[in-house]
Parts: sequence; structure tokens; C-alpha cells
Amino acid sequence: MPRPRASRSAYAVFETLTTRWNDNDVYGHMNNVVYYEYVDTTVNLWLRNSADMPVPATPIVGLVVETTCTYHASLGWPTPIEAGLCVKRIGKSSITYGVGLFESGNDACAGEALFTHVYVDAETRRPVEIPENLRLAAQKILKEN
Repeated sequence: MPRPRASRSAYAVFETLTTRWNDNDVYGHMNNVVYYEYVDTTVNLWLRNSADMPVPATPIVGLVVETTCTYHASLGWPTPIEAGLCVKRIGKSSITYGVGLFESGNDACAGEALFTHVYVDAETRRPVEIPENLRLAAQKILKEN
């Protein structure tokens, strides 16, 4: 029995990402490791463009501490990916993001990822409280389960 797939309505903001020739593996679809590259790119684009976090030149950085991805359908070059993003949880020093990767124009998610950052001081690597600008931006796209 097929697993349920999230639709676009599960996500708050979207970014269109261009696939590359080398995203495809020998089986003609996007390799699972590449899904994570697009997940990471989606989160970091949002941090730069919407959360006022000038990645990578920022005194606070997000370290990935946990990821999961459920694969529902193949993606791959040359079809662009439409990546949906939301926030699932906001902690004191961490944020868990939900990222859905969609084939262009398709409402059913091809890959659903959870991606948790712990925010740390860039020099000491010790956890810090989420800065107010990031907390406010994250609250705008919060979609709790």
C-alpha cells in the first residue's frame, strides 16, 4: 500500500531549484544524497532571503543535528524541483524544518524531509538562543503537526 504523500498545502513558502546533469545516478533518477543537497539549499536560501541571516557570513550558524527523508517518487534532471519549506518546531536553540521536494507542477510530494538545525556561535560552536529576527521569521512559516 502506498504511503500518504504531503501536498503543497503542507508547506508555507516555495523556491524553484534547477536540477543538474550530475544529479542523476546510473539508474536515471536523482540519487538520495542529492535530495539532501536540495533540502540544505532550500533552508539556507530561506535563511539568507527571509530570515536576515547572511549565510555563510554570520556569527551564528546552524549545525545539522538530525535529518530524515521519505522518498515517494523519482526526481531528476532536466526537470526543475519546486521545494516547499515550513517550520515544524522552534526550540530555544534549535529549529526543525520541513522540506518537500516536488516535481514541477505536481501537487504530490516526491520527497519529504525533516531537517533540524541547532544554532551555535560560529567561533565557539556552543549553542546559542535563536536570535529574535530568526525566531520571528520561523514563526511566520510554522506549521505544527
